[in-house]
Amino acid sequence: MIFRLACCLPLFFVLACGPVDPPTAVMPIPSDRQLTWQDMEFYMFVHFNMNTFTNMEWGTGAEDPAQFNPTALDVNQWARVAKENGMKGIIITAKHHDGFCLWPTSTTSHSIEYSPYKNGEGDIVKEVAEACEKHGLKFGVYLSPWDRNHPEYGNQAYIEVFREQLRELLTGYGDIFEVWFDGANGGTGYYGGANEDRRVDKKTYYDWPTTYAMIRELQPYAVIFGDAGPDVRWVGNEHGFAYETTWSNLMRDSIYGGMPEYSEKYSAGQENGTHWVPAEADVSIRPGWYYHPYEDHKVKSLPELLDIYYYSIGRNSSLLLNFPVDTRGLIHENDIAQVEKLSAKIKEDFQYNLVEKVRKKQASISLGRGYGIEEALDGDLGTYWAAPEGQLTGDLVLEFAEPVKVNRLMVQEHIPLGQRVKAFKVQAKVNGEWVPWSQGSTIGYKRILRLDEKEVEGVRLHIEDAKASPTIANLALFQAPKLLLPPSIERSQNGEVTLIPSEDGVQIYFTLDGSEPGLDSELYISPILVESPVEIRAISVSDGEMSETTIQRLDIPKGNWKVLSEGKAPGNMIDENPRTNYISADGQAVVDLGNRITLKGFTYLPMQNRYMTGVIKEFEFAVSEDGRSWRKVKEGEFGNIANSPIIQEINVDPVQARYIRLKAVSTLDDQPASFAELGVITL
Repeated sequence: MIFRLACCLPLFFVLACGPVDPPTAVMPIPSDRQLTWQDMEFYMFVHFNMNTFTNMEWGTGAEDPAQFNPTALDVNQWARVAKENGMKGIIITAKHHDGFCLWPTSTTSHSIEYSPYKNGEGDIVKEVAEACEKHGLKFGVYLSPWDRNHPEYGNQAYIEVFREQLRELLTGYGDIFEVWFDGANGGTGYYGGANEDRRVDKKTYYDWPTTYAMIRELQPYAVIFGDAGPDVRWVGNEHGFAYETTWSNLMRDSIYGGMPEYSEKYSAGQENGTHWVPAEADVSIRPGWYYHPYEDHKVKSLPELLDIYYYSIGRNSSLLLNFPVDTRGLIHENDIAQVEKLSAKIKEDFQYNLVEKVRKKQASISLGRGYGIEEALDGDLGTYWAAPEGQLTGDLVLEFAEPVKVNRLMVQEHIPLGQRVKAFKVQAKVNGEWVPWSQGSTIGYKRILRLDEKEVEGVRLHIEDAKASPTIANLALFQAPKLLLPPSIERSQNGEVTLIPSEDGVQIYFTLDGSEPGLDSELYISPILVESPVEIRAISVSDGEMSETTIQRLDIPKGNWKVLSEGKAPGNMIDENPRTNYISADGQAVVDLGNRITLKGFTYLPMQNRYMTGVIKEFEFAVSEDGRSWRKVKEGEFGNIANSPIIQEINVDPVQARYIRLKAVSTLDDQPASFAELGVITL
């Protein structure tokens, strides 16, 4: 008996300290293909098709294939841009709504085979697939279910055409990681010459289950994107933003592609969703999805792109960033410059994980051996901290040997067991006391918080509520350097100037005498009144580092000006807001400057809307001292304004004037003349 007890003691120790069964999965859970997709996070969309050459967003379907003719196509450039900037794949618009196919298809003559590109021997889908393989990227395809060219669209015969196009794409180009379907379908189109409006029942026309089954057979590892998934869902907007509360769970059977109320009711996901259908945020680096020369100056700024990154990947979504390839067949230099800035800043923000400086780490509770706090800090998403079954709260506490500055927190759940966390709080230990810092709701695959920077002795993640016992696969802390860009400058109508930093906590120094600003210049604290013409220069400063200088010439303020011409919203022309517009009733703008001044020129800012109208091409500029007798002092053309609709500065010989008149001799689209801003040059 004594011998048997001695033998049992080692056995008892092994059982007590051995592996513990993992938590029970909380449905729904991701499939293997979805888990592989989740790890991609960031990948490239390329809109390059017939619309590129017609300067449209949605083609009609009546385009001539001869119009498609890139002059310097280089898909390896696309792949290099993607690879070098952290993107893990490319999705190409193989066919958009106009029906033009980028591969030689047996289903239609509206394809690259009938274009001048490579004398009809080209296949851009193949070129992109090969470039992706060469550069270690995954390859995906966008195929529009709508086809404004095909004569059978709206009939059952088209469904077979659509499926054959899909079959060609899924069998001729290697492995596909994502098949992308647009929710926009049905409406006016060419339709083989019918030129009519064809509506379809979006719920039933496409017979999606049969199409999905074909995809599963031909590309079993591909995820399928659509409003209702079935694998990946649209985030519900084109801003690239997920939601403060973003569930990967979706009431999938309640949704269909193109559903009008989808964005309002379903796009954020649902806690009680029946299927795992995570969000994908799609957004273009420019206002348009396709290339338009007049948007070369509208590429998103680094602060805008960072917001997109943190509000997509940082809110439990992937990020599909679109690049409108130009008519050369290249990603434009301006777009490359901005994505390189984004890539560099992301690397900078997450370069050093401060968890390495942690002296003490503990969990308030854990499931057992193999599920402690160490498993949440080891950088392996396959291991994780877990609370015991039935326990819906828990704390993970990190304390440092000495205070450190922290402004980013990254946290990830172990999603193979389902999304669980419903609410959490973040606390900071400052001067020995725990103080509130931030809070959130869902976590999911990844959540990143941009915190107000604090020097802390410790950080506590408190899971406040969960669907089931919470799991945390990764907890990380960072100190992201301040975004140090030149400040932006805004001016009110009465001359009040506001300097806007690139990030909170950044200081601004400025000069008004044309000299270069430095740390000994005036510190910007609040808006400043500038009532006479000056050149303002300003820099951003953080931790002794200085940004480049922003320079802006400010002429006389417009507070006393009056618009005398008629039209829609005339005050918008002098409100110093480039986002508002005046539409002239008679093709001209007449302004009383309030005082007689010496005029050396004028400025015209055309409409800055995504879809512009009434942009002045040819002009006539006149002045008057009494508002009755006018003297024409300049006429001409705003050079290249169609491709570069930025502020136009026109100089004239010095002339005395109280009234000015800018008349549109012609506009780019023969529509009534529009004005975002009209100004004068007196410097």
